[in-house]
Amino acid sequence: MANANDQAEKHVGETKGLPNHTHDLVHDLNTRLDALWRYDQYIANAEKGGSKDGKQFWQDMKTQETKNIDRLKDLIRQCVKDGSF
Repeated sequence: MANANDQAEKHVGETKGLPNHTHDLVHDLNTRLDALWRYDQYIANAEKGGSKDGKQFWQDMKTQETKNIDRLKDLIRQCVKDGSF
């Protein structure tokens, strides 16, 4: 027997604008772009607070996130190219 929560979500995902894999790439790209957008502020806050280790941490995170974003963009480009976007 389905509970009320199952019924409330019964139709979630029935209508798709993209295949699940492609949607996941776009969704994760958005999440990572939001994080990247904040890193400069985090770096400035650490610098203002006198935390060299904190500043380096956020700079490292920004560098890694930029690489992750570039990979995601490449994967999305491939989806466009192969027609799965």
